[in-house]
Amino acid sequence: MLAFILRRLAQAVLVMLSVGLIAFSLFRFVGDPVLFMLGQDATDEQRAQVTRDLGLDRPFYVQYAHFVANAVQGEFGLSLRQVQPVSKLFVERLPATLELSLVAALLALAFGIPMGIYTALRPDSFLSHVLLAVSLAGVSLPTFLIGILLILVFSVQLGWLPSFGRGDVVQLGWWSTGFLTVSGLKALILPSITLGLFQMTLIQRLVRSEMLEVLRTDYIRFARARGLTDRAVHFGHALRNTLVPVITITGLQLGAIIAFAIITETVFQWPGMGLLFIQAVSFADVPVMAAYLCLIALFFVLINLAVDLLYYAVDPRLRIQPT
Repeated sequence: MLAFILRRLAQAVLVMLSVGLIAFSLFRFVGDPVLFMLGQDATDEQRAQVTRDLGLDRPFYVQYAHFVANAVQGEFGLSLRQVQPVSKLFVERLPATLELSLVAALLALAFGIPMGIYTALRPDSFLSHVLLAVSLAGVSLPTFLIGILLILVFSVQLGWLPSFGRGDVVQLGWWSTGFLTVSGLKALILPSITLGLFQMTLIQRLVRSEMLEVLRTDYIRFARARGLTDRAVHFGHALRNTLVPVITITGLQLGAIIAFAIITETVFQWPGMGLLFIQAVSFADVPVMAAYLCLIALFFVLINLAVDLLYYAVDPRLRIQPT
């Protein structure tokens, strides 16, 4: 177990160093930070001074080592657009993105797994056909179109829910949450459905296909021959083995929800990291872009590591030492 964890940690470090190199390359190939900071009217002396202050006159490997050392401490310099520390901007936006992603993931799991189980156990029922049709629409329709349609129906025509913003939030130290206010909860409904719909349909289809495959295996036939009830066979044997690959996909999809919240946050003007990144791209705000890339990669690495450990705990075959 310890060797397994150490191998995964070593792989995680290599991945983060590679992503850090890509993020650092943005500073060299996406515009000139000195020009962004000083403008066109700066003198040669001013440019030279800022170049020395930023360390841009040092060798590439020295700059990269300095970038990694600062990134480990959560420092990515100043935003070129807002002239504020990037870490401060992300701390302000992180709660909004994490709360939206968490609610979207919970919705996807709460509805996707039961829908997948039902469509596998009752494949010929009318409701199964309806759920499969809904899942096909959820997979096919782009996220921004789903968000716009939800806004049109529930915000414009019915007037039930807000169409943009996060609503009222409560400060708990440095964390801001909308879970404790009515307007915050109402503002969370439409974007979380928009963000979680694709993941829900993906989980539903994955659970359905895996469970249909498991139900055709020999040990399920043997369990039925022993006289076990359908409930015991379906949920005690089939579902347990169905969830093993689902854990892996679900974990990776959680990282995808955080990373791809960009579109949802843009449609609903949700004040999270994704909207900050879109604004940074439009302004070529390289420090914010680099920080976002590193932070999303860190989320993926941590989630993938947790999934690997959970997979190791669930599947006993991984714990068998080769002879």
